[in-house]
Amino acid sequence: MNQPLSVYELIANASLLVQGVMAILVLASVVSWMMILQRWSLLRRAKQEIDAFEDHFWSGIDLRGLYQDLSQEEQLNGIEEIFVAGFREYTRLSEQPGVDAEAIMQGTQRAMRVMLMREEARLETHLPFLATVGSTSPYIGLFGTVWGIMNSFRSLANMTQATLASVAPGISEALIATAMGLFAAIPAVIGYNRFSANVDVLMKRYEGFCDEVTAILHRAAHARPGNSEGT
Repeated sequence: MNQPLSVYELIANASLLVQGVMAILVLASVVSWMMILQRWSLLRRAKQEIDAFEDHFWSGIDLRGLYQDLSQEEQLNGIEEIFVAGFREYTRLSEQPGVDAEAIMQGTQRAMRVMLMREEARLETHLPFLATVGSTSPYIGLFGTVWGIMNSFRSLANMTQATLASVAPGISEALIATAMGLFAAIPAVIGYNRFSANVDVLMKRYEGFCDEVTAILHRAAHARPGNSEGT
């Protein structure tokens, strides 16, 4: 009685094209898992940073003192960069004579919006790759399967007596490609959907923080001495 072939033997006996497809899928799966772990760590850290900064921000600390402290830091996280960019522009415009409150606030909002877009781009890094792996890996695996089954039937045509045992190994080799495609795609799709939702939540919190800072600075801008609109 013949011993069943192991998965390793099936892969080793597959055609070069099917082996190439499997190699691509294995590489895609490994890279996807690396990016999934990296994104998970980054988004988790971003949430912790925004929680800590908002607690500090609303603790009653003087905003100018907070800005000066952060300006001396060599490296800032996302929400700190947004605050520093906005407050720096607010301070610069406030010190210029003849600049009204509305112009100051427009410049402040523009500076924070630029940093907000940069932070969004940073958080979304590698997500398009996960989406690509999740959507294309099953088709790549299916291509390897179709090619392997086609070769099995071509070899079957050259046999005088065809049996199931003669074509089963070839079909098994081909189906491994589909299984590997699904193995690469499923974690990538789950990771993409989860991280996209997390990014959306973080961006809403960033936008809410920007609105709160804008409201505080708006009151301060209109309360400046010599402001024509504040009297």
